[in-house]
Amino acid sequence: MSFNEIFTVSWKSISSNKSRSLLTMLGVIIGVGAVIVMMSVSAGTEAAISSSIDSLGSNLVFISGANQRGGPNQSTTSRLATGLVYSDVAAIQSQVSGIAGISVEQQASETVKAGGTVLTGIAVDGTTTDYPIVRGVTLQSGRFFNTTEVSQAQKVVVLGNSIACQLSGNTDPIGQPIVGGNDVRLTVIGVLAPKSSASTSFDSMIYTPIQVVFQKFTSSEFSRFMGDRVRTLFVSVDPTANMTDVIQQMTILLAKRHNVTADAPDFTITTQDDIISTQEATTATFRTLLAWVAGISLVVGGIGIMNIMLVSVSERTREIGLRQAIGATPGDIQIQFLTEAIMLSMTGGILGVLLGVGGSYLFGKFGGMPTVIVPFSIVLSFASSAFVGVFFGFIPAQTAAKLDPIIALRHN
Repeated sequence: MSFNEIFTVSWKSISSNKSRSLLTMLGVIIGVGAVIVMMSVSAGTEAAISSSIDSLGSNLVFISGANQRGGPNQSTTSRLATGLVYSDVAAIQSQVSGIAGISVEQQASETVKAGGTVLTGIAVDGTTTDYPIVRGVTLQSGRFFNTTEVSQAQKVVVLGNSIACQLSGNTDPIGQPIVGGNDVRLTVIGVLAPKSSASTSFDSMIYTPIQVVFQKFTSSEFSRFMGDRVRTLFVSVDPTANMTDVIQQMTILLAKRHNVTADAPDFTITTQDDIISTQEATTATFRTLLAWVAGISLVVGGIGIMNIMLVSVSERTREIGLRQAIGATPGDIQIQFLTEAIMLSMTGGILGVLLGVGGSYLFGKFGGMPTVIVPFSIVLSFASSAFVGVFFGFIPAQTAAKLDPIIALRHN
């Protein structure tokens, strides 16, 4: 038999039982669609995490202090060994080579007033002069505060873009006063350009010298226990410098300053790549689990195909006998039924691809989670559906080929 004859006979057999064929393909359709959707969700999550971390700044190193608290009765050595302090910023700036900038942040939540506008729960971010370099933000108007303003705790403020719009509308806020917290009067010196980030709301914060936050926006009880301690230092490494060498310099310097050893520090140093790698490892594990679940759906679909093909062999026993009587070889019979199984699985694969691509798009648009369609997932899932057809169609095809033509002709 020629390929065209085999294809025509197989297609007629499948199309003569449309409902049964569609139900048979359902498992493959769901399995293929699930593979594509799950991998697109996983890839979208990875992309969102990477974008979120990259939006924090470029070539960043994060130095976080230990979660220890010191009281007023502790010795000087004990108080030093409690994580990061504000003076670590100046030490790193002056003694570590290969850094483009370093900033530290101390936040408070305050009520902000300007004219007749009152905004509650606004994040007041106390930081240092290198913040724009480290965080990759730019100014829309005005300027950022300088070293003198930070060291002297001058009451100046830079507004996030959306906060500026809410407080001043279409009026230029530069030079205008705003009041934060308990009547702390701040003069606006700059407005940031819009910057989007999934993890940090740059546009909805206001920025002031960190010493102002220490002195004016931190409760006295908190100050008594924490002093000038800070949670995290953000270091932007010069792209031409060796990242490992810079990290080693900072580790040795901070260990010496805090009177701890480099093997048991009271701080941790991580890079953007470290965070991304950790998140990717987590999502990879999740993706593998989802792939196995989707793979099970394909196996179930394959079992359904094998079951229906065995039923088809039983129903068409007399037809098989007639075809053998007019010259069809066992090989022809086997190829015909194997072709039918493959056509069922591959048609299901095509419908599954359409379902997966469409489902990924809809999930990304309405599901509140980003999706990225991975071309490899389409190739993989479609190839898997073809393999399922061959694997699970082989036994029914072999069963049909082994039928004795005389017995088959006697079958009613």
